[in-house]
Amino acid sequence: MKVIFCSDVMNPRGVDESYAEEAEAVTQAGGTFELVDFEALVNQGSPARAVRRIADQTPPREAVYRGWMLSPPHYATLHEALAGKGVRLINDPAAYRTCHWLPESYPFIETHTARSVWLRAEEGLDIDRVMAVLAPLAGQAVILKDFVKSQKHYWHEACFIPDASDRAAVERVVSRFLELQGEDLAGGLVFRRYVPLRKLADHSKSGMPLSEEYRVFVFDGRPLFTCNYWEEGEYDSQPPDRASFETVMQNVPSRFFTMDLARTADGRWIIVELGDGQVSGLQTAAPAAFYRALLGTVR
Repeated sequence: MKVIFCSDVMNPRGVDESYAEEAEAVTQAGGTFELVDFEALVNQGSPARAVRRIADQTPPREAVYRGWMLSPPHYATLHEALAGKGVRLINDPAAYRTCHWLPESYPFIETHTARSVWLRAEEGLDIDRVMAVLAPLAGQAVILKDFVKSQKHYWHEACFIPDASDRAAVERVVSRFLELQGEDLAGGLVFRRYVPLRKLADHSKSGMPLSEEYRVFVFDGRPLFTCNYWEEGEYDSQPPDRASFETVMQNVPSRFFTMDLARTADGRWIIVELGDGQVSGLQTAAPAAFYRALLGTVR
């Protein structure tokens, strides 16, 4: 299997510096990689230019993209452009969208995660619509995010709402969140019931609470690699109980995705969210160990 990284903006023949260590790990693991031009794909609207350095593959060859997050339409464009080169990305556009946007993955994890409601941007994000969608969570604390990301490092001003029925607090947090997201707002707004998690520490810079969370990379329905989510805080010596989520892993319609697990304050395990494995960060994982596991599984 080939790995596709993003090229460096200033040096199109080199790997983006954020992925340089991963590229080196691929080579050390005996794998090969090629480069796509993220700027050409996303900002210039030129998929042909984006894949110009990809060698044609005959017969077609499977690949994993490891790069910056893409909107579902941009991912579909990249998928098609690479297919024209004989390179098949591990996840098709439907699989990418399922795990990248929380409302799409929610049906697969609903019984194992916090209750969530959402409002799509095209429906309008005014406060009256927001309060209407929040009605099922009235009186409960909630977390705000868009379909992909939160502003968790702005915990009190743009993420955490102590009472979903407090119109003034909701409007204040939503307004600040939309201000911070700007043009990067993905899909719309998601409100999730706040579930107290086992606390590790407070983030040394932002002060946001860090909880005992783990990232599990899942390949073809089975856990491939697990790592601590946060670098700060003292983790329990017991890893997450992945067996409880095997059925979910097998039912998610994606070959390669991440499942973030967290221990609740009362000791239960829940799913925080899913993510496409190609654009999910390695968090605390050593790239060398991760790519030995990935490439050793799919050769």
